[in-house]
Amino acid sequence: MLKGAPRRLTVLDYGLFRVNAGRTIGICGYLIETDAGERVLVDTGFPQKYADDGASAAEEDLLGAFGKVLVCGPENMPAGQLATMGLGIRDIALLVMTHTHIDHVGHLDGFPGVPIVIGAAERALPKPLYWGDVRPMDWPDAEYREIDADTVIGPGLTLISAPGHAPGQLSLLVELPETGAVLLTGDAISRPAEVAEGFAGTADRETAVASAARLLEIAAEREAFVIYGHDPAQWSTLRKAPDSYH
Repeated sequence: MLKGAPRRLTVLDYGLFRVNAGRTIGICGYLIETDAGERVLVDTGFPQKYADDGASAAEEDLLGAFGKVLVCGPENMPAGQLATMGLGIRDIALLVMTHTHIDHVGHLDGFPGVPIVIGAAERALPKPLYWGDVRPMDWPDAEYREIDADTVIGPGLTLISAPGHAPGQLSLLVELPETGAVLLTGDAISRPAEVAEGFAGTADRETAVASAARLLEIAAEREAFVIYGHDPAQWSTLRKAPDSYH
């Protein structure tokens, strides 16, 4: 799917969310740029309506049953984050969806003409997962490239099938020239404590445990820098747009 190797990885700040359990978590996406000039966007944050009127959006989506959006303004939308690097929506060549929960799928339809890479089990659903029993989004008309196993999509960039948290959950292994291997677990491991907790409350707990174990094994083998999906302790330490890992 890609010709070039990753040369830069940027963590995107899609806002802050407080889970009812008490954790305040960062909502992240990623921009991967290759030495062939290709730009890959990973996940798209909350829907635009959360930047326009977050209270009304949360009420409409019944999101209060899970937690509260603390920060989510125009600057936390994909266009706002890309703008910090002097880029725009039209600069994206490929969109990778790690899964389709509300804080990842919000702008799935915001990149017309851009191929969408997604787990096959996720795309097989009637609608994106979104949140709880709320399913307001339809699949946009797009070119979907479905992943059902670990897949190298370019030199130094591998998508790892890691179901459990979501049926089509994907993680990414990115090889950078200076930093070395970086493992983006996505929500397959949202925070290290999930592993010790045995992924309590996850819809497919047994599968989630197995996926996490495999990811940690890959990380150990590759001596990878691991970036977790929503780790409160790690969030403040990460370089974020416009700063990058090289």
